[in-house]
Amino acid sequence: QVQLVESGGGLVQPGGSLRLSCAASRSIFTIYASMGWYRQAPGKQRELVAYISSGGWINYADSVKDRFTVSRDNAKNTLYLRMNSLKPEDTAVYYCHVQERNQAYWGQGTQVTVSS
Repeated sequence: QVQLVESGGGLVQPGGSLRLSCAASRSIFTIYASMGWYRQAPGKQRELVAYISSGGWINYADSVKDRFTVSRDNAKNTLYLRMNSLKPEDTAVYYCHVQERNQAYWGQGTQVTVSS
């Protein structure tokens, strides 16, 4: 059973930065794997934040473009999300997702709260 463990969330002031990490318990970051970050705010549906396809194509939600950067380290089986210029509306639980061939994996989520 593969586990994805997110870390790096917390409380930050508006305009601040955080880096989220998502580590897989075994090697699933293959050339066939696509992966990314989603978030879910209270009372809202889960939404895509950023995604990297198996071919390296990257997609961002319009609301985070030019502020967030997603990256992957295949050797470490770790996915990252660098978040700059954070806004209160970025407050949510952030989840990582990995799709490796026909297997889909989700992390347990990490809370990000942006507040003064």
